[in-house]
Amino acid sequence: MEKLLKKPLIYLFLVGCLGAQQVFAQTKQGGKPISPDLFGIFFEDISYAADGGLYAELIQNRSFEYTPADRYGWNSFTAWEYVTKGFGYGAISVESQLPIHANNPHYARLTIEEPGQEGIGLQNNGFDGIPIKKGEQYNFSLFTRLLSATPIPLSVQLRSRKGDVYGEVSLNADAKEWKKGSGVITAGVTDDSAVLVITAKERGSLDIDMVSLFPVKTFHGRANGLRADLAQTIADLKPRFMRFPGGCLVHGDGLGNMYRWKNTIGPIEERKEQRNIWSYHQSMGLGYFEYFQFCEDIGAKPLPVVAAAVSCQNSGGTWRIGGTGQKGLPMDEMQDYINEILDLIEYANGPATSTWGAKRAAAGHPEPFHLEYLAIGNEDKQTPVFRERFKLIENAVKQKHPEITLIGTVGPFPAGEDFEAGWKFANENALQVVDEHYYEKPEWFLEHKHRYDSYNRSKSKVYLGEYASRGNTWFNALAEAVYMTGLERNGDVVRLSSYAPLLARTGHTSWNPNLIYFTGTTITRTPNYYIQHLFSNNAGDRYYAGIVSLDNEVNTGASCVKDSKTGDIIIKLVNAGENKVKAKASIASLVAPHANAAVTVLTENTTGKNAPAVAIATSQLEAGKVINYEVAPRSVVLIRVPAKK
Repeated sequence: MEKLLKKPLIYLFLVGCLGAQQVFAQTKQGGKPISPDLFGIFFEDISYAADGGLYAELIQNRSFEYTPADRYGWNSFTAWEYVTKGFGYGAISVESQLPIHANNPHYARLTIEEPGQEGIGLQNNGFDGIPIKKGEQYNFSLFTRLLSATPIPLSVQLRSRKGDVYGEVSLNADAKEWKKGSGVITAGVTDDSAVLVITAKERGSLDIDMVSLFPVKTFHGRANGLRADLAQTIADLKPRFMRFPGGCLVHGDGLGNMYRWKNTIGPIEERKEQRNIWSYHQSMGLGYFEYFQFCEDIGAKPLPVVAAAVSCQNSGGTWRIGGTGQKGLPMDEMQDYINEILDLIEYANGPATSTWGAKRAAAGHPEPFHLEYLAIGNEDKQTPVFRERFKLIENAVKQKHPEITLIGTVGPFPAGEDFEAGWKFANENALQVVDEHYYEKPEWFLEHKHRYDSYNRSKSKVYLGEYASRGNTWFNALAEAVYMTGLERNGDVVRLSSYAPLLARTGHTSWNPNLIYFTGTTITRTPNYYIQHLFSNNAGDRYYAGIVSLDNEVNTGASCVKDSKTGDIIIKLVNAGENKVKAKASIASLVAPHANAAVTVLTENTTGKNAPAVAIATSQLEAGKVINYEVAPRSVVLIRVPAKK
């Protein structure tokens, strides 16, 4: 207190920005504690983010479950072709009498009346083609059931669209009950649009289902795993948490389309597929086990989102005609639904001897996944139907699992009726954390960089679960960077944040902008990605006010945090304007004098079409008691000063 009184101007500045209580706490402890989980990621199966994206399966519609309900014009043979070259003939049909499992009701029946010179069979075209690399190996598998008297040899080939053979494996259909066959195909060439062809060269009849092709080199070598390069691009962000599996995907397009986590675990042939609210299909190959495992592999805390027992208020509206809007599960079904959520927590955290912990162990993970967060609902309309069901779920979870941090929701916008009603409900019920969402123009983010300065620290914390500035230009990224310095400044009330959406397959986007765009062979990191990468890779757990000053507060932002694990002081300077800005950082009390600081500068890359979106320059400077730095227009500067020795 005496030191503060000797510097009244600094004291008044700090009180104005933080409030007296925060200033005293910061002075006493050396900075104020902020959330160590501030920067994370949000994964939703939108724009082919899962099937055809992060999930490494290369076969589309592998179990013949596509229907016109998924998308107009689709059917059980979408992405498949009937192959009858070489004067062969027979018949192909889709059947459902005796499936592998009730959750997987459809399969293909192939009858070979005359195999001809090349046999007859099926060709799968993948997702915009099947990308293969010369010398790489691919795990192939399928289920067959023999209907005729004698075994039927099968040839499985990777081919060009013109018919050139790139690699092959041979199998036999020889069992009267469903039987899995597998083999490894080595690609002889590189081709970004190959096809897979299964042919039978003897007369007979058989059933085929669950045709699968995976690169052997998945992320971390996981079976039923993830696309290695795309998963690594996400891992490079070093997210503190991952929210999954949605989004609007969670509460779905009507009650019958709600995402039910139990349908996504166990053997893939027993998982229950369904249409996607974004008008395509979910194989559920990327299910809850795989989500938890990916979180563990990248060091991110899992943050699953479950529906609050209501459907999306937009059900049938934005996506379909004649929808119902928000509807709640019947009250006589609520206890079963609550038990489903409690079972999820047991699946994640229970011992291997528990009912659901045993299922996790059977999948290959006897140790718990250490679930800390659980979100209930997703930008739901604040209605009595929603609130009644939310409270039933929240009370049950809190009673049985008080160790879990529950996250509520306050609608899809940064203001308005649902936002106000959601916060009122949160305050009345003392919710731990609430989820805010907003997509706005970049100018909005610049104008609202102080949004959280005035939030009440004694009430619900904030998870900024979805935000983006409606574009992927460098200016969009700069506006988000300015805003993110405000998230760090308010990291005592903003506990979590994640840009959205994360992934989009080029040519199949349901929403724009996105953080990462991809095709079967390419990955495009947007300018926004580089900003998220910089902040997440240089996060802290203590914030220092009054350390950094700028001579222009318009379209600029600055923050100073400490990473307690390394002891480093991390300064971020953002200038989204068109003129130079002078920054001054008084760090004498935080670091050793004359420390050798690392400097990273991000600017727009204008060198060419195929160049990365952002230019990154690194250098060093000697950090004395004061750092004076001139921030160039439209740039982001990171100064990382090593710990005191």
